[in-house]
Order: sequence, then structure tokens, then C-alpha cells
Amino acid sequence: MIRIWGKIIKNNKIVKDGTVQFGSEGSYQQNLKKCIVELCRQFDIEKPYWLPANMDEYNKRSKTIFTRDNFIDEFPFDKFVIEEVDDEKQSAKNK
Repeated sequence: MIRIWGKIIKNNKIVKDGTVQFGSEGSYQQNLKKCIVELCRQFDIEKPYWLPANMDEYNKRSKTIFTRDNFIDEFPFDKFVIEEVDDEKQSAKNK
């Protein structure tokens, strides 16, 4: 199961955010893609292009930031951030 928190940020403020999760079937990459597509649908934005820097950042930190460089159409925000939410780690921190 993968759970992703997505945020649209403008002027250093979160203007939209939400979480989605998938994981009943398919690989990690397939479920990650489903999460991103669903967040983009919820936020009414186009799906971003993964650049090599995004892939490196996500693999290292389970988080990446998409900017105007990741979109073809006009992107009226400063950035779109996705971050994997690990409920097990959060539970351990709260104990």
C-alpha cells in the first residue's frame, strides 16, 4: 500500500492539499503513478513530467517537487509537491 500527500504551493503557502492511496494490485511504480494521476485530477492540473532530478530526489527522500519545468501548460502555482506518507513511522514517532 502506498499513500501520497500532494500539495500545491503558491507564495510559500499551501493552497490545496490532499492524500490518496493505492496498493491493492500492481507494483510500487504503478501505484505511485495512480496516486499522482488522482492528485492531479483532484487539483485540476495536468500530470507533471518526471525529470531525472525528480526521480533522484524521490528515490532518496520519498518526496519530490514539481515546478513549471515539469509542465507543458501554464502552471499558475509555484510548485506541486508529493511526499510518501509512512503511517508506521508516524505511529512510532508518536509513541
